[in-house]
Amino acid sequence: MKHAIAVFTLLIGSWFVASVPVQAAIDVYEFATPEQEAAFQELTATLRCPKCQNNNIADSNAELAKDMRQKAYEMLSEGKSKQEVIDYMIARYGNFVTYDPPLMPSTLILWLGPLCFLLIGASVLVYRSRKGVVASSQPMDEKESARLHALLNDIEKEAENPHAASGSAGESKVKK
Repeated sequence: MKHAIAVFTLLIGSWFVASVPVQAAIDVYEFATPEQEAAFQELTATLRCPKCQNNNIADSNAELAKDMRQKAYEMLSEGKSKQEVIDYMIARYGNFVTYDPPLMPSTLILWLGPLCFLLIGASVLVYRSRKGVVASSQPMDEKESARLHALLNDIEKEAENPHAASGSAGESKVKK
């Protein structure tokens, strides 16, 4: 009896799931010529979705991208060129919709920003490296000089006889 109820519930559930309409996010456009279709494919691949930012309008499921695809389709169907569609999209959504914005005062930061960061980084590296050289050229007092000579002598002794324990600071002796 439990088995029959489980099968019946499974059948009802399957029927319910199968009866729910499936909505696909695929837009179907009919073109008069293959050239229009190729232009549409190229446009949707080269125009950026303002909402998704790094997706083109062909890959984006945002409503804005759907509207942009529809407008591109309508303009191409009216006989407009690819450049006219791009100009319309730029006028409506700004230079952001193109992956390669033109060089103009409003987009200058996009083009010169990376170069400025490289120059600033290189300047900081040069400044810090020269600062270290100036600081190390100060003379040592007699106490520091004596300590340096003692350390160098210890290192020379260890180099001559690496198995002997010198007992200098920083060394640890392992007892067995």
